Amino acid sequence: MSQIAQNTLEKLVKALVEHPEEVVVTPIEGEGTIVFEVQVNPEDVGKIIGKKGKTINALRTIIRSSANTGTKKVIMELV
Repeated sequence: MSQIAQNTLEKLVKALVEHPEEVVVTPIEGEGTIVFEVQVNPEDVGKIIGKKGKTINALRTIIRSSANTGTKKVIMELV
């Protein structure tokens, strides 16, 4: 299930940035959570965050709904 969410997140982030080749999405699974760490070029950080955090919040909402983990909480962190 987390592979679908990871692929979705990777495609969305690559579409938003100017350096898509530098996007790295790493899933870290814990007992009750899955954390997706997203690394981008430092120039692209502002594009991922967006004005007042609207873009990153939208990405987090999409990932939570696409993960369908049931009992696990899905979190996205920008590293």
